[in-house]
Amino acid sequence: MPLSKKIRLAPAAPGIYLFYNRQRALIYIGKATNLRSRIRSYFAGQKSPRPIESFIDEVKNIKWIKTDSVLEAIILEAKYIKQFQPKYNVLGKDDKSWNYLVITRDKFPQLKVVREHDLSPSATIRSFRPIRPMPATRVFGPFPGLNAQATLKLLRRLFAYSTCEPNANKACFYRQINQCLGVCTGEISHADYRKKVVKPLTAFLSGKKKAVISNLKKQMHAASFSQDFEEAARLRNQILNLQRIQDFTLISQSFIRPIRPLRPIPTIEGYDISNLGATGQVGSLVLFKNGEPKKSGYRKFKIRTVAGQSDVDCLTEALTRRLKHKEWPLPNIILVDGGKPQLSAARAALSKAKIKLPIVGIAKGATRKKNEFFTSDQNLVPWIKENKQTLIHVRDEAHRFAIKYQRQLRHL
Repeated sequence: MPLSKKIRLAPAAPGIYLFYNRQRALIYIGKATNLRSRIRSYFAGQKSPRPIESFIDEVKNIKWIKTDSVLEAIILEAKYIKQFQPKYNVLGKDDKSWNYLVITRDKFPQLKVVREHDLSPSATIRSFRPIRPMPATRVFGPFPGLNAQATLKLLRRLFAYSTCEPNANKACFYRQINQCLGVCTGEISHADYRKKVVKPLTAFLSGKKKAVISNLKKQMHAASFSQDFEEAARLRNQILNLQRIQDFTLISQSFIRPIRPLRPIPTIEGYDISNLGATGQVGSLVLFKNGEPKKSGYRKFKIRTVAGQSDVDCLTEALTRRLKHKEWPLPNIILVDGGKPQLSAARAALSKAKIKLPIVGIAKGATRKKNEFFTSDQNLVPWIKENKQTLIHVRDEAHRFAIKYQRQLRHL
C-alpha cells in the first residue's frame, strides 16, 4: 500500500506510531493525541535540523497502535522504546528532558517524576534507598515530552497514591478530597496500601489496564458481597475513571510540531442532563477555554419546571436560565449531549434570547458505540473534524459534573 494512502487511514485517536525503513527495521517510535494529525505532520514538507525530523526520507512503512487514552499511549511508547531502542529515538534523545516515573521504597511508597541523571548509580535521592524487606524501586520510562505535573495529578486521581506524612493524625488536603486513602490519619495499613494503591498502579504503568480493571471489578463484587458498600463504591468510581480517562494535557505542547499554525480552540460551554425519575432531574454546564476546563465557570441546575422525563425540555430550561445571566460572558460555541432534538432545543432557546451562537451536538448513535456530531453551522464542520477529541472531552466532563451533582442531591 502506498505510504500516502496509509497515512490517510491513520485514526484520529490517541496512540503510538512506528516508522520502519526499507530494511523493515524499526527506526522511530512516537506518541500522539491524534495519530492522523501527528503522522501527517512529518510529511508536510517542513524540514528541521532535529534528528527526529530529518529522517523522513528513510521511512518506507508506518504502523500504529491505537489506545484508549493519551496516558496509555505515553506508557506504551516508553515500553516500546525500552524494548526496541529505535535508532532515531536514541539519536534524538536529550537525557536532561527525558523523565521517568518511579515508585519509591518507602513504607507507604510514593510516585515521583525523576530525570534520567538522577537514576544513575551515583544518585543519592533518599527516597530511593532500599528499606528492607520492601521490594525494589520500580522505574517506568523513559517518557519523552511528558507533562510531569499533569501526569502526577491524573495518576493521583486514578490511584490515590499518597505523598503525605504517615499517621500525622490530621487529614491532608488530598484526604479531604478523597484522593488519599488515609495514610495521614492512620486509616489504612501499609499492607492494604500496597494492595489498593501500589499493586494496581504498578500494573497500570506496565501497560496492563485491562487486567487492572478486571481485578478491581473482582474486588468490587467481593466488597459488595461482604456488605462493605463504601469500599465497593470507591472501587466502582475508580473503574469508571479508568474507563474514561481524561488526559489531553499530558504531552507537553513544546514537544509537538503541528502540521501548520493551529487554529485556536474557542471557548466552549458544554451541557448535559442527568435524571433519576421524574423528580430527580439536573443539568450541568462546564466551561472550556483553549481546550482546558475552567472550573470557575462550571454551573449546575436543579430542574424545576419539567414534568416527566424529557432531556430535551430539561436542556431548554437549563439553557434558558443560563442565558438570563447577562453577567456571565458568552462562549464561542455551545456543546450539548445529544443529537438533532437537543440541537433544535438549544437553537430555540438561543433564538428566544436573541443570541446567535454555533451549536454542536454529540449523540451516541443507534448502537451507542460511536459518536455522531451535529451542528447548527455547517461552516464549523472542518473545525469539528479537527477537534473531535476536545469536543468529546467537553461532553464527558459535562456528564461527569451532572452525575456528581445528582449524587450530591441524593445524599442531602
